[in-house]
Amino acid sequence: MATMTEQNALVATVKAWPERTRTFYNDVRTEMRKVTAPSWKEVRATTTVVVITVAIFALYFFVIELIIQHGLTALLNYFKVR
Repeated sequence: MATMTEQNALVATVKAWPERTRTFYNDVRTEMRKVTAPSWKEVRATTTVVVITVAIFALYFFVIELIIQHGLTALLNYFKVR
């Protein structure tokens, strides 16, 4: 069974919940007023950067994979039992 001190702490926590919740939502509202959405020009620019970067990485990994594949094939053919 919980001691009287633990019960008092629990009651104090439960009583403080509405005020803490109100404070939290007020803080969220204050911070959300500072948020700005990007313009369409900014969205297009960053999307273009992402698409180009993904394409470059895809090409890079494709070339690396081809090099490894040809190297491994040559190595296996070299040690192949005749």
